[in-house]
Amino acid sequence: MNDVGRTMPPTEVGRLARAVLDAVGQVVVGKRDALELVLAGILAGGHVLLEDLPGLGKTLTARSFAQALGLDFRRLQFTPDLLPADVTGSFLYDQRSGDFTFRAGPVFTNLLLADEINRTPPKTQSALLEAMQEKQVSVEGVTYRLDEPFHVLATANPIEYEGTYPLPEAQLDRFLLRVSFGYPAQDEEWEVLRRRMARRREEADIKPVVDAGTLRAMQAALEDVVVEDSVGRYIVALTAATREHPSVLVGASPRGSLALLLLSRVRAVLSGRDYVVPEDVKDVAAPALAHRITLRPEMWLRRVDPSFVVGEVLDGTPAPASGALPSYAAGRPGD
Repeated sequence: MNDVGRTMPPTEVGRLARAVLDAVGQVVVGKRDALELVLAGILAGGHVLLEDLPGLGKTLTARSFAQALGLDFRRLQFTPDLLPADVTGSFLYDQRSGDFTFRAGPVFTNLLLADEINRTPPKTQSALLEAMQEKQVSVEGVTYRLDEPFHVLATANPIEYEGTYPLPEAQLDRFLLRVSFGYPAQDEEWEVLRRRMARRREEADIKPVVDAGTLRAMQAALEDVVVEDSVGRYIVALTAATREHPSVLVGASPRGSLALLLLSRVRAVLSGRDYVVPEDVKDVAAPALAHRITLRPEMWLRRVDPSFVVGEVLDGTPAPASGALPSYAAGRPGD
């Protein structure tokens, strides 16, 4: 395992990331592209929203990544009666000491699976929001820092609305990207059954590929992935174009541009490069931007999907073709 203080080259990050994906792929059959996006969200230091129908492997994916990354893992089932204290923890009276002691909630972990996050009221959702954004929780006026790495993988059912509380735009914006798995192909579904029979039990365990310290080193190494100025401006142009699209009521915020930047760096590393090309940006555009877009009401009636809007934005925004060096890099010559 690597020490977090050690400088790790991007090529090593890519090798380890592919090894993690291979390990998770032993349990989660197919869906390599979706798994790459989930891992990209984690490596980029963000949180991932898994929006899909029940039974398509969202919980299994979260647990498998926790095992492969060597992270402490907890699952929290969100329900309508869940209280903020059930997420963050609370003070309990200790009769032996005659004082109140803090009992940490499930949010104190490395990888938290927030299952069916849209089933809990906004007050409880907001308790998780502070943890996601500030990497801390506040209980009875006392603030507790969360140990790093800390990542939330939240699941939501996109079609079941009864008894749910839709995530507000502000909280959706905190998720670095949104990922959907979709139904497997028949051959993939048969492979799931075959592997289940072969292991003769329900649970599937994965040996750790890295540990928490190595993951932090991998995340830090992504800062060395070069983003040339024209590619950076392309990122900004894509995000800005979502605000001007005729079908959009509210476009992606600057946090969308940041998500594109961070995720495209991971995509470059997974492709064996230490620099970002426009294709990296295109690959992550829909997962990074679609959930940040609010369509006009008439578009919902026409069943227009935000991902379709992102596709039109990609088609209408010219991609750069430049080998210039970035102006932000210290000690590098200019264009």
